[in-house]
Amino acid sequence: MPQRSAGQLFKSYFFWAYERGSFHYDVMVTLILIFLFLSPHFVDFKDRLVETVALHASEVLVKEAGTVGTSSRFVYQIRADEIGGAKSDTEIRAAILRAVEPISGEVTLERYQAVVDAQGRVVAYDAWVLR
Repeated sequence: MPQRSAGQLFKSYFFWAYERGSFHYDVMVTLILIFLFLSPHFVDFKDRLVETVALHASEVLVKEAGTVGTSSRFVYQIRADEIGGAKSDTEIRAAILRAVEPISGEVTLERYQAVVDAQGRVVAYDAWVLR
C-alpha cells in the first residue's frame, strides 16, 4: 500500500474508504466502540429517566411483571385523578380495583405505590396486581 499523507489518511477514515477486515477498518470500528462505551461516563448528554404517566384520566398503563406460581403479575399505573379524593389505604385500594377490574376482570391487589412528580405531588399510583 503506498504511503498516504495525514490529510489523505483522515479523508479515507472520514469517508470510510477501507475494505472490511483491513487494519484501518478495524481501527475505525474500535474507535467507534470506544466512543459508544466510554462517552456516557465522560460526557453529560442530559438524558434522564422520565416517569411515564397515562395522558388522559381514563387511561391505565399496564406493564407485565412476571409470574407468581400460576398467576400472572402486572403493574397497572392509574392517574391520581382517577382515584378521586381517596385518602385512606382502604379507599385507595378500592379505587384502584374500580379502575383495574373493568380492564382485566377479577384481580388481587398485592400492593400499590404513589408516583410523585418533581414537586412531590402524587400524579399516579403503581399497583401490583395478580391475575
